[in-house]
Amino acid sequence: MSGPGVRLGLHLSAEEHPPDFLIRTAIRAEQAGFDFVTVSDHFHPWTTRQGESPFVWAVLGAIAQATERVGVGTAVTCPTIRTHPAIVAHAAATVAAMMPGRFFLGVGTGERLNESVHGDRWPAAPVRREMLDEAVEIMRALWTGEVVRAHHGRHYTVERARIFTLPDEPPPIVVSGFGPQSVELAGRIGDGYMHVAPDAESVQGFRAAGGEGKPCYGKLDTCVAEDDATARRIAHETWPTTALQGEIGQELATPEHYEQATANVTEEQVAEGILCSNDASKHLDAIAEFADAGFDHVAVQQCGDDQERLIALYAEEVLPKLTAPRSRQPA
Repeated sequence: MSGPGVRLGLHLSAEEHPPDFLIRTAIRAEQAGFDFVTVSDHFHPWTTRQGESPFVWAVLGAIAQATERVGVGTAVTCPTIRTHPAIVAHAAATVAAMMPGRFFLGVGTGERLNESVHGDRWPAAPVRREMLDEAVEIMRALWTGEVVRAHHGRHYTVERARIFTLPDEPPPIVVSGFGPQSVELAGRIGDGYMHVAPDAESVQGFRAAGGEGKPCYGKLDTCVAEDDATARRIAHETWPTTALQGEIGQELATPEHYEQATANVTEEQVAEGILCSNDASKHLDAIAEFADAGFDHVAVQQCGDDQERLIALYAEEVLPKLTAPRSRQPA
């Protein structure tokens, strides 16, 4: 079992599902007792088989009206190339005003798949980290409500910009990062940290770089089906990209490229990264692994269309065994 203080969320995969489905699933997550939901922010799905990619800010506005308690965050938004940080700041401020105290902005350095749709050059990782650092600085300046008269940075220009519609408090910025440099950046500029694996070393690095006392979000990929063999098949069909290693996940340009890269990926390889089981004890053990690594929030993603099967399993057998306090605050 996981230890005290782990808050459980449900990840809404915008790569797989249309907007109305995402909204209904967020409602069900709140009803089932999840503490928060996260929503991916992509221009493209990873593969054409996934088949969806709605505009996240429209989906978030609808979720704000359809729910009352559950925390909500992006996992994650890249505020650097596809969308200027001033526009992300504007969108995030509006969403945060629509769900007071419930919204957090998850950010990261992005992938070529989503960020180069304007034909922009895809920068090297050190440059993308610089851009994220400056983007967060701009967003926080705009969230003060003051006029940003003349920001002429290395990567962005903002002149005579002011956001008028603001929440009572600016949304927390949760920074996703993998590797020592990204972890250090997250600790230095973030209000929280996000990772897709129970990596204790990264949590420790985040804390040492300025993240002490700040929330850490992990992501647990799962597939719950009538049996494990069916779960492995669904996981392989929907998320073969799970088996890709290293930086390739940030470098490919189109869904077709990801399909080519995963053409020889097997079910067994996918199942190494996705928990394919309807056994609640295995899910509790996986959550405990994140807790032991220092994560206090875990977002669970279910592969495929049968979200209700996972929600029911967690409502009946997982959530009751967690000792986390329930709160409308996402962080």
